Amino acid sequence: MNTELIIEKFKENFNSDILEITVKNYKRVTITIRPASIINVAGYLYKTTGFRFIIASALQTKKGFEIHYHFSKDTIGLVLNIHVFLDKDNPQIESLSNMFNASNWIEREIHELFGINFLNHPNQEKLISEGNWAEGFYPMRKEFK
Repeated sequence: MNTELIIEKFKENFNSDILEITVKNYKRVTITIRPASIINVAGYLYKTTGFRFIIASALQTKKGFEIHYHFSKDTIGLVLNIHVFLDKDNPQIESLSNMFNASNWIEREIHELFGINFLNHPNQEKLISEGNWAEGFYPMRKEFK
C-alpha cells in the first residue's frame, strides 16, 4: 500500500475528524485531527493498516498545547504524524498507554513537563521530577502575552 492510498483510506474512515493534511513528501505526512478521535485513529493505524507507534512529542504555542503522535509504516518507509491541538486552559486527551505500552513513559514525561492530563492512563505517577521541582509546576509551560 503506497502513501497516497493510505491517505485516501484515512480520509474515507475519518473525514469528519480531519482538520488538515500536510504532505511534506511521500515519506513524511502530518494529519491534524480532533483530539476526541485519537483512540479510534490510533487503533485504525495499528490494527487495520499495520503502523507501529514510535513516540509522541509535545509543545506549547500561543494557540495552546500540541501533541504529535509519530507512527511508522516500516515496509514503505512512511512516518505518519498524527497532530492534535489541546485546550490551553485544560489540556487533556485520552491516553494511548492502554493500546501501546510504549506510550506509557512518554505520556508520563509530557504530563510532568507540560501538565497535560492523559485520561485513563494506568499510572500517571512522576517519572523524572520527583524532588526536582514543586508540585503543580510544569517547566515547559510558557506564559504568552
